[in-house]
Amino acid sequence: MEVMTPRGSALVQVDEVADPRLLLVLTHGSAGGVDAPDLLAVRDAALKAGAVVARVTQAFRVAGARAPGSAVKQDEAWEIVLKEVRTLWPGLPLVQGGRSNGARVACRTAGAVGAAAVVALAFPLHPPGKPERSRADELRGAGVDVLVVNGDRDPFGVPDAADAARLVVLPGEGHDLKKDPARVGEVVAEWIVHYA
Repeated sequence: MEVMTPRGSALVQVDEVADPRLLLVLTHGSAGGVDAPDLLAVRDAALKAGAVVARVTQAFRVAGARAPGSAVKQDEAWEIVLKEVRTLWPGLPLVQGGRSNGARVACRTAGAVGAAAVVALAFPLHPPGKPERSRADELRGAGVDVLVVNGDRDPFGVPDAADAARLVVLPGEGHDLKKDPARVGEVVAEWIVHYA
């Protein structure tokens, strides 16, 4: 599915289940795509838990850019995509999330799109080596429950447990969460069913 935004086209890949209990919308990080190992593992586990899963390639990535640009413009485009996706499953509770930059977008827009909760994979707490530039306010400002799944070796830092409804820190994992993506999927699936 293609959705036009002021930043260009966004692409939405949907995986459905027979009797959906919930809509999970996921997106990628700045330089990655929706086929990242952790996102695929979350998709697979969420499908087994009864969620329709929509993976969104944001317009800036479709256009070939490696950086999202203005947060305001990125969030505006995200809200347009979510409005369109929600029309397909209007009665289902929405949980949205993403990895890295996508987790930031999900936190910033949760209230605007009516999300029941947010899944933040590899939330980039601060730029590498710059802990003074914390983005914890984005987690605290989501206005809904946020599940954070980070690796203990993430150079972008690990959020404080007080800044999320649930924090899971996976030993030996870096920012890409690719050492044991199935575990990431299990953690997310166990958590999102509470919002169905």
